[in-house]
Amino acid sequence: MKLRDYQQEARESIQEQWAEGVKKTLLVLPTGCGKTIVFSKVIEDRVRLGERLLVLAHRGELLEQAADKLEKSTGLKTATEKAEETSIHSWFRVVVGSVQTMMREKRLKQFPKDYFDTIIIDEAHHCISDSYQRVLNYFEDANVLGVTATPDRGDMRNLGSYFDSLAFEYTLPKAIKEGYLSPIKALTIPLQLDLTSVGQQAGDFAAGQLGSALDPYLESIAEEMKKVANDRKIVVFLPLVKTSQKFTEILNQKGFRAAEVNGESQDRKEILEDFENDKYNVLCNSMLLTEGWDCPSVDCVVVLRPTKVRSLYSQMVGRGTRLFEGKTELLLLDFLWHTDRHELCHPAHLIAESDEVAQAMTKQIEEAGIPLDLEVVEQTAEEDVIAQREEALAKQLAEMKRRKRKLVDPLQFEMSIQAEDLANYVPSFGWEMSPPSDQQVKKLEKLGILPDEIDNAGKATKLLDRLDKRREQGLTTPKQIRFLEQRGFQHVGTWSFDAGKNLIDRIAASGWRTPAGVNPKEYRPEG
Repeated sequence: MKLRDYQQEARESIQEQWAEGVKKTLLVLPTGCGKTIVFSKVIEDRVRLGERLLVLAHRGELLEQAADKLEKSTGLKTATEKAEETSIHSWFRVVVGSVQTMMREKRLKQFPKDYFDTIIIDEAHHCISDSYQRVLNYFEDANVLGVTATPDRGDMRNLGSYFDSLAFEYTLPKAIKEGYLSPIKALTIPLQLDLTSVGQQAGDFAAGQLGSALDPYLESIAEEMKKVANDRKIVVFLPLVKTSQKFTEILNQKGFRAAEVNGESQDRKEILEDFENDKYNVLCNSMLLTEGWDCPSVDCVVVLRPTKVRSLYSQMVGRGTRLFEGKTELLLLDFLWHTDRHELCHPAHLIAESDEVAQAMTKQIEEAGIPLDLEVVEQTAEEDVIAQREEALAKQLAEMKRRKRKLVDPLQFEMSIQAEDLANYVPSFGWEMSPPSDQQVKKLEKLGILPDEIDNAGKATKLLDRLDKRREQGLTTPKQIRFLEQRGFQHVGTWSFDAGKNLIDRIAASGWRTPAGVNPKEYRPEG
């Protein structure tokens, strides 16, 4: 099986991390981008080295999927550690294991501590829990790969407490842009759903209270769905089984062909097959289908389980992002959720890199009244946010001029080179959070950056890497940027080094005045 370019790059990056002695590393891929294929190929590489591997997951479906994909893509068969099944005395080099089974002391003690050379954790955002940690601590010398869909910053910080590095990340916008996932259009339904009375449980909205809060709105929601998604293939996520069952009845009364599945459904397999074969056009569930289920023809997702956990939101939406013949986009329905908490996930959070941009996007989508392409909305929202920041920065720069600093403020540099990733950077791993080293501080000063404004080693590393890359690419230096932007020239960070040097030489030749006929606000270097 030939891997896509990003999958091959991920495979190589993971092996490089381990080769460099980084034992615990992460792979982040959006739902539908083939994470199982990537880790299957990583497993194949390690088996060639004579290693034994354990694939760890928290649900039977994920273990079956992993075993199936591994055999199809590499020919490798697996042994199983789950309930009564055991891999002891098996000659297979790969074991797929249920964490609920493996965590038991009696089961663990059957293995020598060095039995597994490498452990792969599917849906790695679960691995901070005690059950996973018990297994991982037992096989403490093994290399570990955690695989997860796009996590939010909170998740990343939690994962950063266990993992040492992020080997590779492929983003949802990139996957859509490169044609591997379906474009997403978001539509806000003009129904105000009041969540102010809903409490919190385990860091998210309490599911039981959500069900009660949603009940009065179910009829209206079904009516609105009929207006905008009557001809769609829809998956609806709800907080409780009884809410899911009630909503299914309402949808059927409105003319939809709706079915419901839950953990107790005896005919679950049959219902999922019937939905896939279009006997039903709506499938309601209470968080059952967030992991380990795929139906690429789904072209509408309705999230009636509001959450502030981005990885959970991404998983729900991920049920509809796969490509399918004749499918032009995924329609994602959002609502006017009324809540005191601002951290509620909206469609914008799937692709926005900062809360500012997400808020601007959400406002646009709510006011539009028609489905809007998330990528297009992000672009305009980002431009608005940058304009606001530039305005604030202009005031800050005026203050800086008065203080006559010789070094460039990092924020000025980031804005000038239009580096959103640097401006929004938040450290995740332990080493990134420590203060910059003396060596980093000296190097930043030498390169013209004011180090006082950089409070962690991760940011210093990213900034120094960017400065090295800019030097290789022949782009302007921080000192050139400061000199020219102080004289009113704009976005000097996007110019070449030579263009900056030529203009500074002209200014010097004019007695350090702006040459006649040059308007700094409109000036753009040639070529």
